[in-house]
Amino acid sequence: MPSASTRPVDNLDDDDYPAYTMGRAAEMLGTTPAFLRALGDHRLITPLRSEGGHRRFSRYQLRVAARARELVDQGTPIEAACRIVILEDQLEEARRINEELRAQSRDSQSSTRLRPDVPHA
Repeated sequence: MPSASTRPVDNLDDDDYPAYTMGRAAEMLGTTPAFLRALGDHRLITPLRSEGGHRRFSRYQLRVAARARELVDQGTPIEAACRIVILEDQLEEARRINEELRAQSRDSQSSTRLRPDVPHA
């Protein structure tokens, strides 16, 4: 019996699981397979490959591709759209890390204030 962490049903909640074929991904986004290949050419997304060599996309990759499509639909060249999406993703990650560090700092400061054996400045 598979362990709890490797059950197939667990993949349903995994944003990084490559569940969607090229055709299904294009259909879901209302675009063409060529558009998805272009996103790969510009290194915005790198789909995994099935055992047969077919591209497979995750939900996270589809969200990224959908954002790029929004920009392209607004007239942004695909190269620029890919760069914008990459920068947006990097900014979001930096904000997340910053918030985590602030929370750790707050936790550290509050626990130090509560300990009478720690000298205070």
